[in-house]
Amino acid sequence: MSATLRIGVDVGGTNTDGVLLDPLAASSSNKGILAWHKSPTTSNPSEGIENVINTLLQNAQTDVHKVASVTIGTTHFINAVVEMDQNRLSPVAIIRLSGPFSREVYPGIDWPPLLRDTICKYWGFVDGGLEVDGDLINTVKEVQVAEQCEKIKALGIKSIVVNGIFSPLDMVEKQEERVGDWVKKYYPEADVVLAKEVANLGFIERENAAILNASILSFARQTISSFQNAIHRLKLSCPVFLTQNDGTILPAPLAARLPIRTFSSGPTNSMCGAAFLVGGTASANEAMLVVDIGGTTTDVGMLLASGLPRQAAAVAEISGVRMNFSCPDVKSIGLGGGSIVRKHDDGHFTIGPDSVGHRIHQEALVFGGGVHTATDYAVASQNITTIGDASKSNVLEKENVKEYEAVVKTMLERIVDRMKTSAEDIPVLLVGGGVVLAPDTLVGASRVEKPEYAGVANAVGAAIAKVSGTVDTVVVTSDKSTQETLAEVSNIAIERAVANGAKRETVIIAEMESLPLMYIAGKARVIIKAIGEFDFSRSSTKSDLSMAGQEEPEVIQKKPLRDTSAVAPMTPEEMVSYRPVVNSKREWIISELDLEWISTGCYILGTGGGGNPYGSFIRLKDDDVVACGGGKGSPTVGIEKLAANEMMEAQNAVYKQVGYQPNAVIALEIGGGNGLQGCFYIADIRNIFIQRFDRLLLGASCNMNIPTIDADWMGRAYPVSWQITPVVWGGDKAQFLPTAISDGNGNLMLMTEGNTEKIIERAFRAALSEMGSHVACAKGLTPEQRPSLTASRTRYPSHGASGAPGGSESAKVLFKGKIVGVERRTFKGHAYGEVEIAAMDVSGSGHAGAEFSGTMKIPFKNENILATVTREDGKDEVVASVPDLICVCDATNGEAIGTPEYKYGLLVVVIGIQASDKWTSIPRGIEIGGPRAFGMDVDYKPLGKFNLPKSIIDEYGPA
Repeated sequence: MSATLRIGVDVGGTNTDGVLLDPLAASSSNKGILAWHKSPTTSNPSEGIENVINTLLQNAQTDVHKVASVTIGTTHFINAVVEMDQNRLSPVAIIRLSGPFSREVYPGIDWPPLLRDTICKYWGFVDGGLEVDGDLINTVKEVQVAEQCEKIKALGIKSIVVNGIFSPLDMVEKQEERVGDWVKKYYPEADVVLAKEVANLGFIERENAAILNASILSFARQTISSFQNAIHRLKLSCPVFLTQNDGTILPAPLAARLPIRTFSSGPTNSMCGAAFLVGGTASANEAMLVVDIGGTTTDVGMLLASGLPRQAAAVAEISGVRMNFSCPDVKSIGLGGGSIVRKHDDGHFTIGPDSVGHRIHQEALVFGGGVHTATDYAVASQNITTIGDASKSNVLEKENVKEYEAVVKTMLERIVDRMKTSAEDIPVLLVGGGVVLAPDTLVGASRVEKPEYAGVANAVGAAIAKVSGTVDTVVVTSDKSTQETLAEVSNIAIERAVANGAKRETVIIAEMESLPLMYIAGKARVIIKAIGEFDFSRSSTKSDLSMAGQEEPEVIQKKPLRDTSAVAPMTPEEMVSYRPVVNSKREWIISELDLEWISTGCYILGTGGGGNPYGSFIRLKDDDVVACGGGKGSPTVGIEKLAANEMMEAQNAVYKQVGYQPNAVIALEIGGGNGLQGCFYIADIRNIFIQRFDRLLLGASCNMNIPTIDADWMGRAYPVSWQITPVVWGGDKAQFLPTAISDGNGNLMLMTEGNTEKIIERAFRAALSEMGSHVACAKGLTPEQRPSLTASRTRYPSHGASGAPGGSESAKVLFKGKIVGVERRTFKGHAYGEVEIAAMDVSGSGHAGAEFSGTMKIPFKNENILATVTREDGKDEVVASVPDLICVCDATNGEAIGTPEYKYGLLVVVIGIQASDKWTSIPRGIEIGGPRAFGMDVDYKPLGKFNLPKSIIDEYGPA
């Protein structure tokens, strides 16, 4: 008997949904769905799964031997983290293979304090790690690992994470694997999680994901084993899978080892299931908003014309923890079938956010309970007779029912409008068990669709999920063509998909991206995903997780942490009314929010380059100031190899050579990661701000104790360090001598003489590749420098273009649309390329916006150089060029998008900011920093009027 049927089950917080689907009949009117069922989620989820599957088989009168697979989507693992459930979260120890690097940025440094203190119980540093080119930072040493194991064992911690610098690229040394084997040798009772198996490049985010994964391992094993036990009791001999974040599947044993890969599977299942249900009915090239109304929350995401969910551009953040997963861009509100409805004493009417959840069948009015829920009001509003006892909803006053209808409609319209980010109407697809709550029309929706089987779209998405294999690596591009290199990596991705269970002949390449590495010649980061159908002929009928014949494990009771330190997100009104604290001594007392906004502003002012400031943002500590200098090299290295002591080493070398200390310090450039190397003088950071900001960057300052000038040498970011205002105003001679670079690993270069800043830059660039492609640079300030005359004072925009330097005359929105093409190449270590953006309303609806038309092309050399709009009549217009700032921002959240992050499909807003007059007031400034300096045959034309912005201290301090 051939097994072809698939069962999909989605275990939510309120309901457990299931479908029995025949994929061979997917083109029929019923989409191949032979049976479906929805029932309340049980405290023991395996019981609910067993009940749902048993009902499906009975209703369809199907033999169990015809079932080829059971795929389960569950929110249990992410809920353990979101709820900070200390009964489900285990303490974790972290062993870093990092040599001298990353010691200032301890694990969990940017987590919510209570969650960090609950999970991150120990961390140790040992030799190890790789450079971006695969060279060793250090070799791993067994004796060091043995010492760490003794310390961890003494603390009773049984979950251990091993994280090495550039470990996802480590195909030869296999340092994490070797250390993992040593941990098992010296501490066999411990669970070991290798960070490279959890996530890809991005040291902090990968480690965060690995720590959370390790923390829920024990709970995940028990939960998935109970799933397997339920399948065994039903006498099903098919394999069991869990759905993961990208909509593909994991075999149950692998999911028990990597449960974090299931964290975003709930929204993904609903989005993919919705795409399946409307397949063949949606208009071509049409995007839709998917509104999934569950028992407790409503999730809204964008279903693109391709049928895939729109992905969030930035890293994912769950419970305040950053992770580098690809996750759907979803927003949620507290509206569901179990939401509690209240009429307050002052007359106002509320729905949620609290919910009766899976207790709805005991507590809702229509089921004989005493709690007024959204389901009760929906029954009364629409005269529904198929849910509970409709007569019991008659106690609800008609006036309140009308008010309920208005509140639900407003809540849905507001969340739809938030996801659209523009006024143009867009189709809305309603799915989920709570779909009965929604009206048939919504303001902002061109139409509202409720497809058949909408109530179990999440289970449908689980049933149709495929197998994937992903590769994220750095490759050599100098000795092979791009096509040859991509073909080789594609084959690796295909093999990984096959190894994960895919049928080889069905595997296709679903995603492919090649990103040249800035400042590293002949190398590129390649990310490729392959997907295919599961090969059931190879599946085992037994699992090493099966608990057949054993008693069902005891259900773990929830024990959530109470984080009284948690701060609610600021509203737009609170952001506008916020005022920095400047004391009577004209000292700016910097808060965590100030630092966050400065970090955001630095990346925007980086105009696509300079590197993400986040790695510097989380290193800020008490009572420090900064000296002139910063990072030099590839931003890609910076996301993996966190700083050692290279900044201090370079500064010490410079000032030891000159024999004196400077009177003040200044940032080299405000754009990108170097923007946080030069911050304002701080007299005190009060203890009310969290511990991770207890010292400012550039360690030289903590020894010199000198203030920082409210200015920088660029007013933006430029590719090379000689493109600065001192060279504009002081001539071609060397402006900063001596100059030093250090790699933090014992290698330092000091240049005491040089003819020009350009020669010094070229010399250091030549040494970069031999020093790990990233160094710290310190520049000596000669007495001739006059920062007050030559520096570019820069304000950090925190509220978009309206808060830009110099006011509204100095900035404007240049374009809005979707990235439709990206070309990249490297030359002498710089990333050259061009991004093309098609005019769109940035809500993802697929229609051209009324405000902009045509396409915009932005060539870049690490940073954005030029912005040219091609109108619909074919005419080109240059709307901005360097030295003015061309900033590409994520349309969904306003965050900057760097040139390495440009990719097809991102919705963006392009902002232009007028450059400082230090660049534009004399011809030499345009010669060094204008479009012709980058090979562009274009005359510079200012996009606005520059007005010197007030310093924070002047604007908010005492008169």
